[in-house]
Amino acid sequence: MVNMVSIEEVQIMLDEIVEEFPPGLFKDLNGGILLLPQIKLHKKSIGEDLYVLGEYRNERISGRYIIVYYGSVNKLYGNLPRNKLKSKLRTIIKHEFTHHLESLAGERDLEIEDERQLYKYIRSKKRPNNNK
Repeated sequence: MVNMVSIEEVQIMLDEIVEEFPPGLFKDLNGGILLLPQIKLHKKSIGEDLYVLGEYRNERISGRYIIVYYGSVNKLYGNLPRNKLKSKLRTIIKHEFTHHLESLAGERDLEIEDERQLYKYIRSKKRPNNNK
């Protein structure tokens, strides 16, 4: 069994991932990238199985920032080998950066796609014998 990684190790991985991105991506991301310890369930989770791994926020007071939820990431991917976990983290960061760039451009394509995925999830949970 692979040991779960600590929040400190995940922070180091995130720092390394962020260094891979061009500085221009950080334009107006004044709150940076935050790693929070908690597990976060999606508010529309059915059966407590839809975890929020990351979020992009654009708030009047706090500004623009990305949150990664260590608890959620650890719950879903904590037993992966470190290189695979880092790949999952990279995917999360890319997803949230896409939200950031679309927000700057006044676009919502990824937000709409996320809503479609949520709709599919809810529909699959409401099916009788949701055996796909």
